[in-house]
Amino acid sequence: MLSVAFAGRAKADEAPAPPAAAPAPTPAPPAAAPALLAAATPAPAATPAPVATAVASAAPVAPPPAPPPPPYSLPWQLRPAAAVNVVRSDSTVAFYDGANGTSGSTVATMLLGSYKVSPNLAPLVRLGWVQNTAPGTAPDGQSFINPLVGVTYARPAGPIRLAATIAATIPIGQGSTGTPANSGSAGANSAGIAARSGMDNAMFAVNYLTFMGGIDAAYVAHGFTAQLEATVFQLARVRTSTGDSSRTNSTAGLHLGYFLIPQLSLGGELRYQRWLSDAAPVKAAAVNRDTVSMGIGPRAHFKLGKNWFRPGISYSRGLDKPLTTASYNMVQIDLPFAF
Repeated sequence: MLSVAFAGRAKADEAPAPPAAAPAPTPAPPAAAPALLAAATPAPAATPAPVATAVASAAPVAPPPAPPPPPYSLPWQLRPAAAVNVVRSDSTVAFYDGANGTSGSTVATMLLGSYKVSPNLAPLVRLGWVQNTAPGTAPDGQSFINPLVGVTYARPAGPIRLAATIAATIPIGQGSTGTPANSGSAGANSAGIAARSGMDNAMFAVNYLTFMGGIDAAYVAHGFTAQLEATVFQLARVRTSTGDSSRTNSTAGLHLGYFLIPQLSLGGELRYQRWLSDAAPVKAAAVNRDTVSMGIGPRAHFKLGKNWFRPGISYSRGLDKPLTTASYNMVQIDLPFAF
């Protein structure tokens, strides 16, 4: 055991062995080595640029404008089958024969104004004036006739246009019958009825308060217009002490029109007036019960900005008595301006 201890101590007293030398560092490769490696290593293929496939967003396409309404042939003496903004001057010059080969003439002028308070509703006012150059020794005269106020309600239904009108006259016209000083004006009123083919009796009946109601239906398509109209008038006497206490009258008509070109149409109409009661004119002569007449003529159509000017001229004549007895020939000059 002593030998083992001395042996261990002897080892412990010996000088420690020097630490193991660190391994020598690996010499750096020559400077050209990286370049050689880079040359030897193939470069990765370049990533192709993505092909532009997106399409630029197109601007939103505005809906096409609504097509304009089909052209409508405006009647001559029937009412328009529409609620419109319009100022219309409508004059008729009538030539007729009196007794003993004499002749006379009448000018009857109507001025109408209408304005839409909604797309389908338009109040209206109509004024009238008549001047008569009487045949023979009858007195000449003139008269401002009864104004008319009313309202039109219209509604289109595809190619069909429907309209209803109610109105009343204001009995303030000149030429009240029974007044000798007004005989010329009274004669002008009677002559005006015939000049207007009996279609505006209510306005010339200056002694009466008149209520009227009428309907119109028009087919409008492909430049063609066909319109029917029917109206009833109820007259109540409110001036003078003579004459019928009440009267009932009616009118009806058919209008046909066609556009030859957008700026020109040709229109013709057939008119019918009939007393539904035995009014004084009927009692005086049965031939006065009803009247048939026709008219035809061209009308131009000019667009002025957003407005329309539709001047026209037509020729009319009676087709039965009493208009044919007096050889009535009528020329109408119509100047409507729609805005």
